[in-house]
Amino acid sequence: MLRTTNTRRCLGARSLLRAAVTVPAAAAAVLLLAVPALAHITVTPDSAPAGSAAVLTFHVPNEEARADTTKVDMAIPTRHPIADVLVKPVPGWTISIKTITLAKPIVTDDGKFTQAVSEVIWFGGKIAPGQFQDFSITTDPLPDGVSALAFKALQTYSNGDVVRWIDLPQPGQPAPDHPAPVLTLTKAAATTHTAALPGGPVSPAPGSNGTALALGAAGLAVGLLALVVAAVSLRRARASSA
Repeated sequence: MLRTTNTRRCLGARSLLRAAVTVPAAAAAVLLLAVPALAHITVTPDSAPAGSAAVLTFHVPNEEARADTTKVDMAIPTRHPIADVLVKPVPGWTISIKTITLAKPIVTDDGKFTQAVSEVIWFGGKIAPGQFQDFSITTDPLPDGVSALAFKALQTYSNGDVVRWIDLPQPGQPAPDHPAPVLTLTKAAATTHTAALPGGPVSPAPGSNGTALALGAAGLAVGLLALVVAAVSLRRARASSA
């Protein structure tokens, strides 16, 4: 009986030891599977109103273990072109910008644009393994008539590898391995004008009606008090004269 009990204890201890080894190993496997999903090139913000100006920042991580990222080639959509694109300098990187001539010029508040940026290339720097770099551009204005813009990118490594971030998600299909950064375009926010139109009604600020009523009541009370004081003073003056 004692031997059976000891045997059960040994088996239980071995089971616990196996569980202690297996659970961390499984967790590590899950983390390894999740790493590629976190290493995609992304754009921030991921949505913006159509027709507005926006600063777009592309987050570029290094997925290689023994090579540096040495070039990032970002395609700017031209099917729905952006009139004005400016690129923020990045220390240690050189910038090359390519443009196309538009078949139909874009007219904005800043004038007529006959050309549009089609490609921005950052090169000459490096993103070491385990690191990332942010690259930013300004867009003014974002186009109308489209629900999203895909910024397809090529990421070149020092060992010659080129990762093509150009895939687009398809309905009913698994997420692509190398998705392109996508900016969702929302409806432009409607602008409202209050109290600024000549001859138009004045729209009070929220809570202003209650404040005005309170101030009016306080002023009326002060005025009545002043009348009472004046009447009492007048009576006293007449009594003194009599």
